[in-house]
Amino acid sequence: MAVAQRMEATKGAVLSLLNDAYQRRDRVGLIVFQKNDALVVLPPTNSVQLARQALAALPAGGKTPLSAGLHTAYQVISREVRQHPDLKPLMVLLTDGAGNVSMTGRPPQEEAFLVADMFPKANIRSVVINMENEAFDQGLAEMLAARLNGSCYPLAELKADALVQTVRGELAQPKP
Repeated sequence: MAVAQRMEATKGAVLSLLNDAYQRRDRVGLIVFQKNDALVVLPPTNSVQLARQALAALPAGGKTPLSAGLHTAYQVISREVRQHPDLKPLMVLLTDGAGNVSMTGRPPQEEAFLVADMFPKANIRSVVINMENEAFDQGLAEMLAARLNGSCYPLAELKADALVQTVRGELAQPKP
C-alpha cells in the first residue's frame, strides 16, 4: 500500500514538473528502471500529453537496476547536450537510492555510485527525491545525491507544487 501511495505521489509530482516545463518550453524525458533494465519511456520532449501516457503505464515495485537507470539517463542527457549545446541539463532522480541489480557484476550499490560520479564530471546537475519511507530510510538516497554533487529532498516534504518550486530553484542555480 505504501509503495502504491508513493507511486501516486510521484506521478502527481512528475506531472506538475512536466506542466511547468511545458510552460517554460523546457524538454523533459522519463526513464524508468525496473526488473533488470532501464527503459526510456519518454524521450526528451515538451509534450505533456506524451508524458501523461508514459506515466499512466508505470508499474511500481520490483527490482531496482539503479546503475542501469543512471547510465541510461547519462547517455540521454549527454546526447541532448551534444544536440543542444546551450542546454542546462538537470536530472531529477526519484529513488530510495538502493540499487539491487548490477550491470557489470560489481556490487550494485558500488556500481551505482561509480555511475553517479560521471554526472558532476560532465556538468550535469542533479536533484534526488528520496522515495524511502522515513521510518526505514538507510541514507542511501542522501549518499547517492552526494556522489551526484546534488541536493536530496524527501518526497514526504514535497507535494507537487513544492517539488516544482524546488526544481525551479535548482534550475536557477548557476552551472558548476
